Amino acid sequence: MDFWAIWLIIAAVLVVAEIATLTAALGMLGGAALITAAFAAVGVPLPLQLLVFTVVAVVSVVFVRPRVRRALKPRDKRFGVDALVGRTAETVSEVTGTGGRVRIGGEEWTARAYDETLVIPAGTEVDVMEISGATAVVYPRE
Repeated sequence: MDFWAIWLIIAAVLVVAEIATLTAALGMLGGAALITAAFAAVGVPLPLQLLVFTVVAVVSVVFVRPRVRRALKPRDKRFGVDALVGRTAETVSEVTGTGGRVRIGGEEWTARAYDETLVIPAGTEVDVMEISGATAVVYPRE
């Protein structure tokens, strides 16, 4: 059997494995095997084929794979007031179960304590638990 056919089989197996695992590494190795198959088809000797495979595999895994994974990584799709939930805020005035003011990312918001019995003094760091209308519901950080 010719070496180019072996490289094609290796490439196919790696691509199928990539589809099953979604690691973005096996696909890069499959691409390297495909390029090596092209070199083998034009008559490059086996030691140079192995060198071609190694160089292409290393370059693709080290330089291309991180960019591919970054592009495929799901981004935080929260925006607007939903993006404020979970952020840290600072109380501007005393916050109770009925009212108060906090600063979230440079903006002042009306606020109330998550627990109706809490009294949070001014200058305390709090977590934004939810946004209810135009009011931030907060809880003191521990």
